Amino acid sequence: MAAGSGGSGGSGGGPGPGPGGGGGPGGSGPGPGSGGGPGSGGELHPRTGRLVSLSACGRTARRQQPGQEFNHGLVLSREPLRDGRIFTVRIDRKVNSWSGSIEIGVTALDPSVLDFPSSATGLKGGSWVVSGCSVLRDGRSVLEEYGQDLDQLGEGDRVGVERTAGGELRLWVNGRDCGVAATGLPARVWAVVDLYGKCTQITVLPPEPGFSPPTPIPTPPLEPSAPAEDSALAEQGTSGDEEFASMELSEVVSNAILSAYNGGLLNVNLSSPPAGEAPGPSGTATSPILTSNDALLFHEKCGTLIKLSNNNKTAERRRPLDEFNNGVVMTNRPLRDNEMFEIRIDKLVDKWSGSIEIGVTTHNPNNLEYPATMTNLQSGTIMMSGCGILTNGKGTRREYCEFSLDELQEGDHIGLTRKSNSALHFFINGIDQGVATPLTPPVVYGVVDLYGMAVKVTIVHNNNHSDRLRRNNAILRALSPEGALRRAAPAAQAEPERLLFHPNCGQKAAITHEGRTALRPHATDDFNHGVVLSSRALRDGEVFQVRIDKMVDKWAGSIEIGVTTHNPAYLQLPSTMTNLRSGTWMMTGNGVMHNGTTILDEYGHNLDRLKAGDTVGVVRREDGTLHFFVNGMTQGPAAWNVPPGVYAVVDLYGQAAQATIVDDVEVPQVPEPLPEGNNQVSPSSPSSGAGGSDLRFHQLHGSNAVITNGGRTALRHNCRSEFNDAIVISNRALRDGELFEIVIQKMVDRWSGSIEAGVTAIRPEDLEFPNTMTDIDYDTWMLSGTAIMQDGNTMRNNYGCDLDALGTGARIGMMRTAKGDLHYFINGQDQGAACSGLPPEVYAVVDLYGQCVQVSITNATGPMDNSLATSNTATEKSFPLHSPAAGVAHRFHSACGKNITLEEDGTRAVRAAGYAHGLVFSTKELKTEEVFEVKVEELDEKWAGSLRLGLTTLAPGEMGPGAGSGPGLPPSLPELRTKTTWMVSSCEVRRDGQLQRMNYGRNLERLGVGSRVGIRRGADDTMHVLVDGEDMGPAATGIAKSVWAVLDLYGPVRSVSIVSSTRLDEPEGTQPPSPSSDTGSEGEEEDEGEEHSLEGQNQVAVMPTALEFLENHGKNILLSNGNRTATRVASYNQGIVVINQPLVPQLLVQVRIDFLNRQWTSSLVLGVITCPPERLNFPASACALKRAAWLLRGRGVFHNGLKICEKFGPNLDTCPEGTILGLRLDSSGGLHLHINGMDQGVAVPDVPQPCHALVDLYGQCEQVTIVTPEPGAASGKSAGTQGDMEKADMVDGIKESVCWGPPPTASPLKSCEYHALCSRFQELLLLPEDYFMPPPKRSLCYCESCRKLRGDEAHRRRGEPPREYALPFGWCRFNLRVNPRLEAGTLTKKWHMAYHGSNVAAVRRVLDRGELGAGTASILSCRPLKGEPGLGFEEPGENCAPPREQQPPPVLLSPSLQYAGAEALASKVQFRDPKSQQTHQAQVAFQVCVRPGSYTPGPPSAALREPLDPHFSPAELEWVTKEKGATLLYALLVRVE
Repeated sequence: MAAGSGGSGGSGGGPGPGPGGGGGPGGSGPGPGSGGGPGSGGELHPRTGRLVSLSACGRTARRQQPGQEFNHGLVLSREPLRDGRIFTVRIDRKVNSWSGSIEIGVTALDPSVLDFPSSATGLKGGSWVVSGCSVLRDGRSVLEEYGQDLDQLGEGDRVGVERTAGGELRLWVNGRDCGVAATGLPARVWAVVDLYGKCTQITVLPPEPGFSPPTPIPTPPLEPSAPAEDSALAEQGTSGDEEFASMELSEVVSNAILSAYNGGLLNVNLSSPPAGEAPGPSGTATSPILTSNDALLFHEKCGTLIKLSNNNKTAERRRPLDEFNNGVVMTNRPLRDNEMFEIRIDKLVDKWSGSIEIGVTTHNPNNLEYPATMTNLQSGTIMMSGCGILTNGKGTRREYCEFSLDELQEGDHIGLTRKSNSALHFFINGIDQGVATPLTPPVVYGVVDLYGMAVKVTIVHNNNHSDRLRRNNAILRALSPEGALRRAAPAAQAEPERLLFHPNCGQKAAITHEGRTALRPHATDDFNHGVVLSSRALRDGEVFQVRIDKMVDKWAGSIEIGVTTHNPAYLQLPSTMTNLRSGTWMMTGNGVMHNGTTILDEYGHNLDRLKAGDTVGVVRREDGTLHFFVNGMTQGPAAWNVPPGVYAVVDLYGQAAQATIVDDVEVPQVPEPLPEGNNQVSPSSPSSGAGGSDLRFHQLHGSNAVITNGGRTALRHNCRSEFNDAIVISNRALRDGELFEIVIQKMVDRWSGSIEAGVTAIRPEDLEFPNTMTDIDYDTWMLSGTAIMQDGNTMRNNYGCDLDALGTGARIGMMRTAKGDLHYFINGQDQGAACSGLPPEVYAVVDLYGQCVQVSITNATGPMDNSLATSNTATEKSFPLHSPAAGVAHRFHSACGKNITLEEDGTRAVRAAGYAHGLVFSTKELKTEEVFEVKVEELDEKWAGSLRLGLTTLAPGEMGPGAGSGPGLPPSLPELRTKTTWMVSSCEVRRDGQLQRMNYGRNLERLGVGSRVGIRRGADDTMHVLVDGEDMGPAATGIAKSVWAVLDLYGPVRSVSIVSSTRLDEPEGTQPPSPSSDTGSEGEEEDEGEEHSLEGQNQVAVMPTALEFLENHGKNILLSNGNRTATRVASYNQGIVVINQPLVPQLLVQVRIDFLNRQWTSSLVLGVITCPPERLNFPASACALKRAAWLLRGRGVFHNGLKICEKFGPNLDTCPEGTILGLRLDSSGGLHLHINGMDQGVAVPDVPQPCHALVDLYGQCEQVTIVTPEPGAASGKSAGTQGDMEKADMVDGIKESVCWGPPPTASPLKSCEYHALCSRFQELLLLPEDYFMPPPKRSLCYCESCRKLRGDEAHRRRGEPPREYALPFGWCRFNLRVNPRLEAGTLTKKWHMAYHGSNVAAVRRVLDRGELGAGTASILSCRPLKGEPGLGFEEPGENCAPPREQQPPPVLLSPSLQYAGAEALASKVQFRDPKSQQTHQAQVAFQVCVRPGSYTPGPPSAALREPLDPHFSPAELEWVTKEKGATLLYALLVRVE
């Protein structure tokens, strides 16, 4: 064709007006040769990777030998990309043989001369490729976390790339813009697609408009690239406006749509082509007007429920709310070639799933027996159903097009045509969906199945003016952005503000309360089919939370919650959501499942253990992470790369019978995922702010490893089925002296071996990650267990630490020194040089092997700074945010409840009578971060309920003067509604009496005498409750600025006293008290006469003031109780405190351990410093003090960070709560350690003076209190250190109080298979965790190996008078948590011990009641029980109770578990071990304390097949008691055979 003629654009540069004009070299037209027309850029270049074969049209590429080869699948676009146009491909086929999948991007390399590499990542010279969720430039990663993970895309998904006019690269996935992937692209780039790994076939789709706004087309003159029909229209326009005015509106619309079509927006067919003639390229051919008897109509013979109207153009299904099928209609004649058969959807109903189906059939309607649905027809039928194609009732194409017929709405159009080449095409709103099947029989009838939601349709004739207008309007709606949004989310236009349940729910579920509540009405009959979804998609960051209203105890399993991409209006709901195999993420039990496959098996709180009133929630964050909530507490990230627009889903499974959406509950904001350990970044930390370390895990890693949290966290997927292939490496080489530290966050007990760590000189890009780290055979140094290895060979054994012995929370660090030595650090302690001669650039490498599942980089990572800097400027006070300074004590306001009496100058409140009218207020409004704290002084056990406290905007002075007058005060705090009031009662949070939240914090019903409870208004307008110094977290938000503390002395709490102080406004320059300050008081002078050294030697100096902690302390410390109590309020470090006065010779300074947090390892550090503490900037831990410091840590003594003595005294890391630790200087300057008053000897001789005692609240130790100094300890006597402890208590408590056992990580139970088996059975009972003691005191195994290891004797004596009982040999004991008000410690010593055989069905009822007989106190609370119990552990019916004078039946006990655990008294039950899948028999029993004198010994009443315990007299083997309150549950016992 001549240049300029506008034909194919293959040559020449003339500006011809044809569709391809000007497309040759140097031209600018949009012909196929230039990448601008509808087909431009869509064809693939003929030169490809060596395993690629292209289709005849050049649009489909397939990788050959997909089962044997995974690469060499590179294809490029034929022409460079046009700016603002999207090059899109559809994934046609994937295989599961390989890892990895499609990769896509752009390159500046010309494919005609390109030497094709094996994969796209091998392209150099200006190439940008998106692989997985990373962006690579010339094969190197430039962006680690980007867009949607391409490896997760499936067949039918679309992915495209666009170069914008600004030179940006954008990725598009299924029509969604993933944002800018790269910038600075050259002007001429080709699209690159790599059919890699699982992806084996793709097809290029028509180009789409991209992010860049389209260039406006000027009207005069027309562009050379304008289509022919537009040029003709322009020529008509030059002849006058009257011709344009005569055009119908529909023609204008049609022309506009055609312009959009020819511009590449959509492929639209607007007119029915004439019979026997295919439509022209421009779609301008028009069909002749058909006569009425030639028009397509519905045949009179149709389905049994069909009613025809409108001259047989309209078909409607009768009784649409009762019937969903028998709605088949067919055309009155066969379809002609190229004839469009099109219908409009007139009516839909929202009751059924599934919708309209349309297609063709060879069956003559006159002779056809109409089936209920066309998919039942097994011959001669091709139907489109959903988005797939069915041939003779069987699926032949699963995803034929991007539209689904089930998602269409009223007014949408569906059409089909049989082309003259026998190909069948479907059209949706005029958009050709492509070839559905290439071979269609020559004679076919159109057929429509009004199925499910589809009720009424009408045939559309395009020659009809009204039909044409309606059709064009439908097409315009499809073209508009709003239409695209509607297709993506059909309910978006009518999106409700509140989240509701969708009416389409599971078969056994029902929706009530205007969509707020979902329930299974027959929950005791069925355990599944209870799936419910939200009525609309969740917004990013929007929390969907439900409260469990009702549960049944018949089934196993419970509620499951998650999200799904499926629209509830069109979803065929499964019996359980875990059966859904696409687009679904669910939390079930304590694991997370994706598409029915477990991805995290130990994620968070076990949902199967929740109770009625608990809440569960889910949120998708903007970064695509999915978080779950349990009772308002986030469980951490559960999944990543979750697409937007997901629907919340709840499965009322098993025990869960009813749930209600909670939208007024304040859920704490999902925190940024930080690693456990040092996750508090302080202002002075080297890792905070801009100075933070840039060390991360590299994006390249082992196949089973996953990198999350911005590269800071690494975990091993499927940790219970995979133990290796999880090597991770740092993103850059370590600098000299730089510490790379990780913390172990998760472990499993399934495998042997654990984490391995080291360094390698191999760059991550060059490392072929093997199965395990020991397989790296060059340039690698590592630690495995205790062995130092180089290149896979052991260099030395018995290094200073054992990685296999580390547990959760342990920290491991690696550092290359400037000398080339490799040092390891365990929990911050240098283990010494492991090896030497390392090359200059080494990368940290970690193998998540065996038991180790997850680690995170800590904030200690970075340059090591061991110097202890001191400030030379004025003293810097380091006040924590809410540290109450010493000042005037708080007071109660004189306006109070009528039963309240104020004492001790308003610091003590007593309820004189009744159980109510006990309101008290603070005298002044609370300042921000000010704590108002009281201590419980007296309890009255005859009342139920709990102390209530909160904040109110009601000023106490508004209620009238006079103590106790308060005429307007209500009897209780929930009724105080004059002004806004927030309160906490038990574990409920209320606002103005209305319930806002349940299961908050520690239950206030469990407070005992001496318990402390406080209230605080935070700087972020939140209300916090503190129990015994522990912050329970935000209880409510949006608290007003001016609030007063309010308490309600309700029920059992009779009196409280204030222990907090109001803060004073200190003038600038106020200094801490000097050691020489003369601030003695009268009370202190009375004690001065006693302060003398022993034997009259070295007159002892007297403390001028009482001992307290200095205000200069670690950043995580909160001081209270007159600065005598120090509490660490965050993290595990930054907890150093110093005594305000120097140590005086012979004066014992002591602190008591008040609280331990078993989450951490290690514990407090004790010692002295000789530098002035007032001017000291404290490091994160005391071990970092490098001058003038002597410390006792564990069993070692350290000086300036170096160990100078090993195995000194007991291990401080195992000190239990209540231990009193002391330091004393003798007359010669030796430092002594005292434990519970016992002198452990000289730890450090010749300590310089003056020196200050220092305590580091590290690891487990979270609170200590200074106790009264004890003089005269030099003689070894301990005056009063044991308090009122009795001799029997001392004997029984030796193991716990003096000779502590090993730490929990060294417990023999860890390796006891019998203990593990019993624990798994106990977990199957689904008992609340709050009933049991926390670890490590939770359980004790009495199997033969464990008891012999401990040296247990078979029998012990207990009680007053002592009585013998047998230890539960052969059983496993799970200790129960006992109400502290019942003085359980005393009862277990003074009461007798016995056993009671039980059965599995009764365990929960006994625990809920709190004792075996008819008691009034529960284990966890002291509320009276409503019902009287029956015989033993059996309860009466709900509506029957024994007469008041009737005595309860007896309870049978025995001091021998051989008798009480016999099968006649403790029935056996079979169960399947979830780990081994073997069947076992199990028994349960209770160990109880029995009040002496409340029972009658006697002979056994049960006939046993087993022999009796010969150790006990048969006449006293069975104990019988009828008294209430005579027994106290001590432990649950389990035996498994």
